[in-house]
Amino acid sequence: MINYLQKPKAFLLTLALIFCAALVANAQNRTVTGTVMDPAFGEPIPGATVLIKGTTRGVPTDIDGTFTIELQPGDNILVVSFVGYIPKEVEVGNQTNLTINLEEDIQSLEEAVVIGYGSQDKKEITSAVVGVKPEEFNRGNIANPAQLLQGKVAGLSITKPGGNPNGGFEVRLRGLSTFGANSSPLVVLDGVIGASLENVDPNDIQSIDVLKDGSAAAIYGARGSSGVILVTTNRPNNREGTTNVNINSYGTINQATNLIPTLSVEEFIERGGTDFGSRTDWRGEMLSNSFSSSNSASISGGFNNTNYLASVNYRDNKGVINGVENKRLNARLNLRQGALDNRLRFNINLSVTNEDQERVNNDAFRYATIYNPTAPIFEDSEDAAKYGGYFQRSITDYFNPIALVNQQKFVSEIKSSLFSALVEYDILDRLTLSAQYSQDTRNELNGNFWAKQDFAVGFGAGGSAQRITNDRLRQIFESTLRYEHDFNNNLNMTLLGGVGMQSTKNQGFNARSRQYLFDTGWDNLGGGSIRVGNNTEMSSYANEDQLNSLFGRANFNYRNTFFFSASVRAETYSGFGANNQTGVFPAFSLGSDFNQLFDMGVISQFKPRVSFGVTGNLPPSPTLAIGAFTNGNRVDLDGDPQTTNDLYVSLVQSSNPNRDLKWESKQELNFGIDFGIWNDKVAGSVDYYIRNISDLLFNVPVSPGTPNQFDPGRFNTVASTWVNLADLRAAGFEFAVGVNSINLGRVNWTPNVNFTIYDKTTIESFSSGDLGFDELRYATPGSPGQNSNPIIYNRVGQTLGDTYGPILEGYTEDGDYILSTTNPDEFEKVGNGLPKGEFGFANRFSYNQWDFSFFLRGVWGHTLYNSYRGFYENADGGSNAYNSVITDKTPTNPLVTAAPTYNSSYVEDASFVRLDNLELGHNFKTNSKNISSLRLYFAAQNLFTITGYTGVDPEARLTDANNTNGFTTALSPGIERMNTYFQIRSFTLGLSLNFK
Repeated sequence: MINYLQKPKAFLLTLALIFCAALVANAQNRTVTGTVMDPAFGEPIPGATVLIKGTTRGVPTDIDGTFTIELQPGDNILVVSFVGYIPKEVEVGNQTNLTINLEEDIQSLEEAVVIGYGSQDKKEITSAVVGVKPEEFNRGNIANPAQLLQGKVAGLSITKPGGNPNGGFEVRLRGLSTFGANSSPLVVLDGVIGASLENVDPNDIQSIDVLKDGSAAAIYGARGSSGVILVTTNRPNNREGTTNVNINSYGTINQATNLIPTLSVEEFIERGGTDFGSRTDWRGEMLSNSFSSSNSASISGGFNNTNYLASVNYRDNKGVINGVENKRLNARLNLRQGALDNRLRFNINLSVTNEDQERVNNDAFRYATIYNPTAPIFEDSEDAAKYGGYFQRSITDYFNPIALVNQQKFVSEIKSSLFSALVEYDILDRLTLSAQYSQDTRNELNGNFWAKQDFAVGFGAGGSAQRITNDRLRQIFESTLRYEHDFNNNLNMTLLGGVGMQSTKNQGFNARSRQYLFDTGWDNLGGGSIRVGNNTEMSSYANEDQLNSLFGRANFNYRNTFFFSASVRAETYSGFGANNQTGVFPAFSLGSDFNQLFDMGVISQFKPRVSFGVTGNLPPSPTLAIGAFTNGNRVDLDGDPQTTNDLYVSLVQSSNPNRDLKWESKQELNFGIDFGIWNDKVAGSVDYYIRNISDLLFNVPVSPGTPNQFDPGRFNTVASTWVNLADLRAAGFEFAVGVNSINLGRVNWTPNVNFTIYDKTTIESFSSGDLGFDELRYATPGSPGQNSNPIIYNRVGQTLGDTYGPILEGYTEDGDYILSTTNPDEFEKVGNGLPKGEFGFANRFSYNQWDFSFFLRGVWGHTLYNSYRGFYENADGGSNAYNSVITDKTPTNPLVTAAPTYNSSYVEDASFVRLDNLELGHNFKTNSKNISSLRLYFAAQNLFTITGYTGVDPEARLTDANNTNGFTTALSPGIERMNTYFQIRSFTLGLSLNFK
């Protein structure tokens, strides 16, 4: 008999065992939830990875930064990570709900350095490249991004003599690289080559990287000889579903400083000056403290794989003289979109800038210094009525400064925009194709006005008005293919190839008329009855050029020990001669991390490197090689002024054609060491470079009617030809070091210092074909009375920019000069306008919520010709009209009574040390859900200058525009002209506020 009762018993026993096993399993497995946060912003981090340590089991955080994960027996540690943050291990224990705070990995963020067409880990850099972050930027009333870098990078010289808010900065990298072409570094803004710094507001800048040597800049070929500055703007917020708002606002008080002392009224009369009975402080009447302000706001966020950033900035910088102002409005939009699991990426940048400038005749500064202190501003007389009631006298080069400011007006309206669209697609995981199109436009409208009663210009012309337009459109298309591959984790290779096309169109118009019935200004040029002759103009122009490029680069990293990079760029430019329109620019660099090879003790980094690169330079105009024609004088064919149908304008060739005109070429060899001590507590770099610059572009004199050797079979028709004239040699030593957070009790101090020593530029030759020059002289002191002899002699075999003059050997008892010679050919070298060295010393201190910083900058080894002393320190020779300057170097025993005569005593050592910036700030604690940070700060600029120079400003003058041929050249450095805008000291109070 079969016992069927056993089957239900077995079934029940099986169910019991399964149930018990489930209970045991549930007792071992458990669920843990949590939130991953950024404590600095108090925001969740979506997309962070939460892994169980030692396994591949994990989950991502959702849009709110939360996660849920199942733990098995033995699981007790979670590893949480996200790009840009330090990975964190969390012991779970008995917790079921976790809040995990991740800290930003500042070190990893700073390790990436932007280079041409990408970025590279700092450890792999084998060229002279320096990155500057926002915390290192200069502070205060910063109107131009160039100010952020002033004194921060060894070898980068940024100067702006005087305090004109409309004045630009002269930027030179490693000294002089050209004197006939563009001498400022190439600016690459968010990948757009040749952009202007005016396209970006300082508040919008995330980082600035400077490519100093030839190997780093060679990837930009014909545009890289003067160095490259890469500007990266703030990026959109990458966090889904979050929005950040930043507000920055400050106000600045500006005051004129370092005014040259002059004779008092009593001293002026005692020396024989004409007494008109008044007591006028001309500079006091013209100058006043001014108020400048800046307000900016930005918003950034992300949603549905789209990220955005929009910002707007408005600045109003007023000068210390009425009628001088700079207003700038800048708006920026950055959009990013990812698709196809982010393998396809779109990036659109758009910036628009409107700038309004108001200027005065800068000669007003000179006349305010030397005008008769007994003269009144206004005069009640019949003659004065002709001049608008202003006191005026018919004396050469002598105008009432207040009248000059009020009766002349100069304005500019500048509208610029920069659009770029970048598309990237990952064909494979390590193969990326990109294409970028950019359009850079600049439209400038100028208005110049001289009133009918203006004694300097308008009175003789019946008033005059002028309109000038200058428009530029630059379009660039570039496409690159980037491939990266690892060979057995020992060798990493990155290859880049690309093509580029750039076209630029320039055009403009100029019209000026005179003799107005009323002062209607430049908006009614038809109101001027005379449109031909003196104080009238009518012209227009247009030109276009094309630059085509092909380039490639290869980077190799062997075991993080040996690094090598090589690049080449070939370019064809339409603006060179038919025989030389293509140039090739190769480069290589290599380095090694010795810490991977040896145990170096406290030395945590020691990376020697060597690099070599060839770069070029574009000409200042695309028409130099073809000998373009311009308009000449009017020609009356029958000589009868009553007939006009036979009036024509003749053609005049601007220069002779040169079929061989080609690239300037700079070959630069660089030796460097990157070092760190005590785990990079102290870190820095040392560089020594040698550069040879050949085939420099310049306009030289030739004899009309002689054969043109650069266009065989033809003759020179005009007196000048653009040629590849000169060869130069230069070298320099650069040193930079910083210490990370020295603890001074509860105060942390972070000092950084850099300095540069220049081996001044030597002229190797001045020759081209059969043309040859032993020297080129430039820069006469000027008028009145010193227009005859240039004082800057550039001689083959000597340093560029040498100042020559007669040696002052003393004075006679009657106060006349005793000079070594009056023959310019016998003048001796008395100075040089180029510095021997520069240094910057930055200091940052922090204490709880307080921070304090100051920055000292110095330049040494250069001289300046002091025009004020050269013309106006004499006790006679016109003192009945001109006031006299009385600096520390003005002779008093005896007083100089002779007419001003140029000599060596007026060329002064202009070395200086300046406290450029000082800032004190406080970061307020806030518990608000909506405010992430609040900072109030006070800043000051140009607090003091230590110098023996007695002129307006000891800053080096790298170029001069007052040459007899009317063009600006770097062959005449070291001249301080009398129209220099006075120095400015500024005090700023500002607020920074961040919302979340």
